[in-house]
Amino acid sequence: MNEIAATLAARALRIGRRIISRPRIDMPLALGLLALALIGLTVLFSASNLDKGMVAGQAMRFLAGAALLVAVSRIPPSLLRAWTPWFYVLAVLLLVVVKVLGEGQGAHRWLDIGVIRFQPSELMKLAMPMMIAWYLHPRPLPPRWRDVLVTCVLIALPAYLIFKQPDLGTALLVAASGVFVVFLAGLQWWKLGAAIAGLGVAAPVAWHWHFMHGYQRQRILTFLHPDRDPLGSGWHILQSMIAVGSGGLLGKGFNHGTQSKLEFLPEHTTDFIFAVLGEEFGLIGVLLLLAMYAFIVARCLWIAANARDTWSRLVAGAFALAFMVYVIVNGGMITGLLPVVGVPLPLVSYGGTSAITLLTGFGVVMSIHAHKKWTP
Repeated sequence: MNEIAATLAARALRIGRRIISRPRIDMPLALGLLALALIGLTVLFSASNLDKGMVAGQAMRFLAGAALLVAVSRIPPSLLRAWTPWFYVLAVLLLVVVKVLGEGQGAHRWLDIGVIRFQPSELMKLAMPMMIAWYLHPRPLPPRWRDVLVTCVLIALPAYLIFKQPDLGTALLVAASGVFVVFLAGLQWWKLGAAIAGLGVAAPVAWHWHFMHGYQRQRILTFLHPDRDPLGSGWHILQSMIAVGSGGLLGKGFNHGTQSKLEFLPEHTTDFIFAVLGEEFGLIGVLLLLAMYAFIVARCLWIAANARDTWSRLVAGAFALAFMVYVIVNGGMITGLLPVVGVPLPLVSYGGTSAITLLTGFGVVMSIHAHKKWTP
């Protein structure tokens, strides 16, 4: 018995040494994330009226996320894949707990367990693509109808729980992260078109039968006609568009934006921080930020293309596409091209759960990079 225990301990020690000694960090991606975090802290410093406490708190969240990134990057993808169903079940159970014990302003989205206060829906942004990829990994691709139906159930359950919080924006983003996995798995275009057409048919039904909450219906009406209530429901969009438009080519300069400083722009440290950047740094600043996002997405897609197995390829690719959609939705929201859905700008908006979850997701991508098919 002692010999067996000694053998197992020696094997565990060898595995541990191998995990620690092998590099796990993709430096181009790491530098891109570092640059994005520094941009986020700079814009937040101005948006918060030079509030050093808020910036320090966000920096600590970034450090916590970076620590998780490094830790996850040292876990082999095979082990991450084995843990995926448990992670998904845990995230679903937390969504159920939020339904009962959650808190928040007008919506039950937060869970306070004493030590930390977080949004379980953010965890699902990572758990969803990992779970769909786990299900499709051992099955023939492109997925058959039966497999597509199973993935629809896996996507619909947490998306519905998030929708009922209510949080339509996050529910759609979580569902999209799962759909991206199915798309990357080779789903035929005609099947994807049929699904989109089905959603198009269901949209009027959801509207007329009042499946959507009143405030969600109001947001869509405001998006279509923001000038009908410029001092009420249309205030967010109109003030955001004014801020972005007034920035011009070069912007008004750091800490010289009037819309946020005079409190015209609501939520200027969170959902509408992109408008602050556009006003103070102009079109040039916006393009530089978008270029940074594009580099991070492209690097993740490169890692996905060189992944070792199906699960790794699907997870890295879906995470890159989902990250891109977060940026597009927030940018469309602050420029009036999309309805206001309360989606933060990744790694720039103030917030802890979103930043830590995103950096943990990049840790998964780093782990996949460490086990890629070839080294350039």
